[in-house]
Amino acid sequence: MPLGETVVIRSRRVVLPDGERPADVLVRDGRIARIAAHGSVPADGAPTADLGGTALLPGLVDTHVHANEPGRTEWEGFAAVTRAAAAGGVTTLVDMPLNAVPPTTTTAGLAAKRKAAEGRAWVDLGFWGGAVPENLADLEPLHRAGVFGFKSFLAPSGVEEFPHLDAAGLEAALAEQARLGALAVVHAEDPAVLAAAPWQPGVRYRDFLASRPAAAETAAVARLLAAARRTGARVHVLHVSSAGVLPLLRRARAEGVDVSAETCPHYLTLGAEEVPDGGTAFKCCPPIREEANREALWAALAAGEFAAVVSDHSPSTPDLKLLPAHGGSGDFAAAWGGIASLQLGLRAVWTEARRRGHTLADVVRSMSAGPARLAGLDGRKGAIAVGHDADLVAFDPDGEFTVHAAELHHRHPVTPYAGRTLTGAVRTTWLRGRVVDLAGEPFGVQLHRPGSAPAQCG
Repeated sequence: MPLGETVVIRSRRVVLPDGERPADVLVRDGRIARIAAHGSVPADGAPTADLGGTALLPGLVDTHVHANEPGRTEWEGFAAVTRAAAAGGVTTLVDMPLNAVPPTTTTAGLAAKRKAAEGRAWVDLGFWGGAVPENLADLEPLHRAGVFGFKSFLAPSGVEEFPHLDAAGLEAALAEQARLGALAVVHAEDPAVLAAAPWQPGVRYRDFLASRPAAAETAAVARLLAAARRTGARVHVLHVSSAGVLPLLRRARAEGVDVSAETCPHYLTLGAEEVPDGGTAFKCCPPIREEANREALWAALAAGEFAAVVSDHSPSTPDLKLLPAHGGSGDFAAAWGGIASLQLGLRAVWTEARRRGHTLADVVRSMSAGPARLAGLDGRKGAIAVGHDADLVAFDPDGEFTVHAAELHHRHPVTPYAGRTLTGAVRTTWLRGRVVDLAGEPFGVQLHRPGSAPAQCG
């Protein structure tokens, strides 16, 4: 959009921070300049996109995405992952510090990420740093360089270049992050509980589920919260799959611990009972649990107990998933654990949310406003509000389609949603007021944590 140009996007269903209503949204210089009464802009005024009854949402913010570049670009890559994001209504994502090589555990690793992503992002893009053994001295330089916080694992990550923190390492990392005022985002499974769990190779999902029990999450979250109490760190529990951790989080918040948590579309929309033998597209860690647990997660989401619903998009090559359809063994114990769903998250969640009586405003709160707040981007992302970036999505809440994995923009046609009929369709995505044309040139920009560097804008 040339500087000074104004466009109007009109809808009878604009999802605003205070609710849904008809409105005209005026966009100038990539920002939302005004929110006016529906139809109030003269017909001979600014160019107007009239969406009719199609809803206008703020672009989604996804703070849990693995782009896997550099080093494992054959798994995904910035071009593929940001195209998938835009096609799914996600306009901002924050990339995890693994499974890239090198990982984002040093400023050199961050520089490699930024170079790899330059000019290849269809959406705006930020980066998490990593907290691993032996990189305590790297946290402050990474923080100054603009990462949004630091991810750590309490159990093995699955890749040797990103080892997990033991008890002493966690304490030291949280103390340093508290000193910096940085956010700690943590994969919370307990290695001792995992080591004691039954482990049975094979194609049966119930055997894999038994190897990653809910007790591994509750033990790890309890340990994390105890360390947060001692250090004063701000902590965020990633991809909660077990409702068993919720009482721990409630109690910690009541005691004044600065803790938040997220869950993911696959935990809200899929159940262990439906995972077929050999269905390794469903494998992730922590795992998809039973339907009763899923309903408890929905109740917690409705009660405001989750700060965000984000994808944990973690793809790999089909051979690493050991998919029977690709000649693999279907062995859950040996397959790579990660769900590819970035393009489908909004529609998957909306399908289940609407069935339960939730509104589009509820979905926006969890998938746009909440993640933006978590990353400190709520001053410019995550809402249709004056002064915010004009990151917008035209979303038909009644559209239906059947998922064909080969038609997705992810690098590899692997997703547990293949063959499912989902409700909702992304019609148009705007990034800073410009329509994202996946056949054109990317114009996403790289973001820094607010306060760490001058904001970049397009």
